[in-house]
Amino acid sequence: MAQVLDKEFLAEVFPPQRTEEFFDALFGGAEEGAYDISLVCRELTSDTARLAFELHERPGKCLACNLTYGLPQVFKRHPVLNVAGVVRAVAERLGWNPDEASWSLGSTEEISRKLHC
Repeated sequence: MAQVLDKEFLAEVFPPQRTEEFFDALFGGAEEGAYDISLVCRELTSDTARLAFELHERPGKCLACNLTYGLPQVFKRHPVLNVAGVVRAVAERLGWNPDEASWSLGSTEEISRKLHC
């Protein structure tokens, strides 16, 4: 079942250029962003999909210096990121009723100085 949410599908649902669009909307220029955002599947069961947004530090930038801990609230509401649309696409891919899918964003995890989720 995990192959259903493979890297190719997740990159289609949350394409790399969405990071550029997010920073362009947030700062007026994509070059201001300190990280790239990607979507990964951490766990998949018959009724739960646990996904994560990985924030990868960009070369010459400092991820640890940025305020990533308030991001779940920003991500939840930001129209460019469209988390609700991501959830809908994942639910459809898994054969679940997207109108009944519920979701939440957890707290930011610091995996390393160069990777937060």
